[in-house]
Amino acid sequence: MSTIFTRIIEGEIPGRFVWQDERCVAFLSIAPLSQGHTLVVPREEVDHWIDLPEDLALHLMAVCRTIGRAVDAVWRPARVGQMIQGFEVPHTHVHVWPAQSVAQFQFANAVHDPDPAWMDEAAELLRGALAEAGHGDHVPRA
Repeated sequence: MSTIFTRIIEGEIPGRFVWQDERCVAFLSIAPLSQGHTLVVPREEVDHWIDLPEDLALHLMAVCRTIGRAVDAVWRPARVGQMIQGFEVPHTHVHVWPAQSVAQFQFANAVHDPDPAWMDEAAELLRGALAEAGHGDHVPRA
């Protein structure tokens, strides 16, 4: 059975995509820790990140870095957070988000039921920053 992330990747469930390539995608979290909270997800379903093929793990980290730089350019946070914990969905995913404090590393502080306009704005800002940084080939249209 496909994970919810595979269903999002395949378009069965809507997602706010900001990156797509042949190996992974990035889309906004539905329960963000802050505006711009993005999940970087391999297309291949691998439950635990330590089981990723090495080249795919390296690719994910490179994309996370690219997304992180776009997050930094848009929101200018104190830090760009990154986390892999994998308890919610059995499909490797890396969280990347703008963080102003360590409190924003607690999922208990996530925004549940965020305003769709706020989410759409974040997706557009990230797509714009990624395109401006020269990654337009990987930036999907809204």
